[in-house]
Amino acid sequence: MSGFLLRLAGPLQSWGEHSAYGLRDTVAFPTRSGLVGMFAAAQGVERGADLSRYDDLGITVRIDRPGTRTVDFHTVGGGMPAGRTVPTAEGKRRGAEVSTIVTHRAYLAGAVFTVAVTAPDEAAQPIADALLAPHWQPYLGRRACVPDQPLVLRRGVADPVTELEKVPLPPPLPGRRHGHAGETVRVDFVYEGDRVPPGRSGERTVLSDVPRSFSGARRAYATRPVTVLPEELPATLARWRDHNGYLAALYDYVRGTS
Repeated sequence: MSGFLLRLAGPLQSWGEHSAYGLRDTVAFPTRSGLVGMFAAAQGVERGADLSRYDDLGITVRIDRPGTRTVDFHTVGGGMPAGRTVPTAEGKRRGAEVSTIVTHRAYLAGAVFTVAVTAPDEAAQPIADALLAPHWQPYLGRRACVPDQPLVLRRGVADPVTELEKVPLPPPLPGRRHGHAGETVRVDFVYEGDRVPPGRSGERTVLSDVPRSFSGARRAYATRPVTVLPEELPATLARWRDHNGYLAALYDYVRGTS
């Protein structure tokens, strides 16, 4: 087993878990379905393809910066002429009186996550390579949410979860600060199933985000338990006074010079 490390950052992210119709939610960290969708897109996997190739992936998330939850009031189709209103399932067009579709879409603004992906050696490297030269553009939960660079931090990592203890942390958003405790800083980790460190317990929840099919109306998901635990990391990982200092340290880490 080996793996790779990802950095998920951008102006907006949205990781839906039980979205329906006009309400599009987001959970507080990247979902398994969102990440598998990113990997499948990068590898050129079609929507109706078998997704079992991703079943053996282990995903651990470090919440570097939780961001700010915001909701967009979104409309489609209003004020359009009859021939350009929203189409129906029968191939017709909505009438003017019902042409406007309203949705509320939740996002995480300014969030940053570091993700450790563990997989069999023969699976990890092709996924990481595809993310660096993707077939289809990766995005952070929704197509409008473009990721910042660097996306892939390191490939061929023997123990990606332990490596989460070494990746630089970004500065907090204005008006906030990291939870320092002397020489350490407290950061939440999201562990899957039985991957929780021995002797630890924390906030445990069940998410319906294990994708079985991405095929149109036949999308299907299974459930998985996750546990959120605070971890103490060296305060030196968060010593940057500004974003430029953080980026310099991050690229040093990517190059393997830190």
